[in-house]
Amino acid sequence: MTAQMTAEESLARKSARELSALIASRAASPVEVLDAHLAVIARVNPKLNAIVTLAADAARKQAQAIEAAVMRGEPAGPLAGLPIGIKDVTLTAGIRTTYGSPLYRDHIPQEDAEVVTRLKTAGAIVLAKTNTPEFATGANTVNAVFGATRNPWNPALSPAGSSGGSAVAVATGMVPLAQGTDFGCSIRIPAAFCGIVGLRPTPGLTPNYPAPLAWDFGQVHGPLARTAEDAALMLDAMVGLSRRSPISVAPPWKSALATVERCEDARGLRIAYAPDIAGIGVDAEVDEICRHAARGLQQAGAAVEEIDFDVSDGRDPYQTWRGAWMVGRQFSRLAHLEEFGTNLKGNVQVGLKVTALDLAAAEEKRQEVFHRFRELFERCDVLLTPAAPVKPYPEEMNFPNEINGRKFEHYVDWIAPAFLVTLVSLPAGSVPAGRTRDALPVGLQIVAPRFEEPRILSMAKLVQRAHPIGWPPHA
Repeated sequence: MTAQMTAEESLARKSARELSALIASRAASPVEVLDAHLAVIARVNPKLNAIVTLAADAARKQAQAIEAAVMRGEPAGPLAGLPIGIKDVTLTAGIRTTYGSPLYRDHIPQEDAEVVTRLKTAGAIVLAKTNTPEFATGANTVNAVFGATRNPWNPALSPAGSSGGSAVAVATGMVPLAQGTDFGCSIRIPAAFCGIVGLRPTPGLTPNYPAPLAWDFGQVHGPLARTAEDAALMLDAMVGLSRRSPISVAPPWKSALATVERCEDARGLRIAYAPDIAGIGVDAEVDEICRHAARGLQQAGAAVEEIDFDVSDGRDPYQTWRGAWMVGRQFSRLAHLEEFGTNLKGNVQVGLKVTALDLAAAEEKRQEVFHRFRELFERCDVLLTPAAPVKPYPEEMNFPNEINGRKFEHYVDWIAPAFLVTLVSLPAGSVPAGRTRDALPVGLQIVAPRFEEPRILSMAKLVQRAHPIGWPPHA
């Protein structure tokens, strides 16, 4: 606990599961929990700018209602009384949702996104909207409406994006849990840069409604949390069959949390570590930390092997798919193209040049890459790789442009270790693996076959247990 931190705020240092137990046992009330997090927000958010809209009054009413229900002995949902953050591209009824765009500066939706409805049904209290680049386009969290979000380990650095606001809010104790979206890296790399757990679920497992592309296998909603168990708790509330989505699927497991809680070792698991699946290189210190964490799973009973696994030929197909995706996502707003920010406008303009032949060639290669992953998972259970190939970079940089002196071919190539997993519709998580010599967190990406989220989070639990990194200094 820092010297600046008040006794009231100490509740905000507890995990979501601990808070849930305190509320259920009446040892702490939802109002007390809310006030603790509001105190952290008041102290920390002005420095880091993670939260852009605060719904404190509505949250207090909900907290009071849940407190009354608990006092009456009524059953509480698994997230009952927990304040959460929702990324500012996800609809929240009655709470401003701007998409980080001046076009929607004062936009107040009339309905919740389905994933928000599910979290509320589980008892969660929507306290805040978290910062994002315009329409989640970009791996640095900055926009013309709210400005830049800063990294809690060093405010001169970026938390990455596009779920940077959610990651910072969780990492600093402003909220115990937050929702994010992930198409390229948008949950995993912010989690890595901020030293928390983030999960990109299998497409269809969490609902995307409403979304411009109903059959979209790219963008998914997922949890950001300080522990693997908390991520599993939140995931359980988010998953399930949705009649509003044509790609929706029900999980083949009953509870991710139950699986993660039971996991105490990795006996019998075959784990592969690949330092550079994207062919772009990796920072030596990042690789050293991730390799050490991977090898450490041998002590938990796993068989760990370092392999060469190169799927760099998926980079161009992803760019093609991403271009068409950008046009589809913004199709209803193309008349406003000249009003978009530089990142969003540029991405849409690239997408407008994609042809049917481009898409056909990309899909053919995408299939090849998927089967390469499939064959890998016939030989191993889990693939580990650095979540990001670089350390957090200066906040004013839009993106890093080189690794080890080697220039990137395309400005999003630096997130290729994450987006190549997106390309083939696999789930993946990021977990803190350690800290660099300058005290910055490094994330280890855990990739597994489709619908293996409980295994991913179980491995994240073991890695966190072996390599605790503590709280960021600006929390």
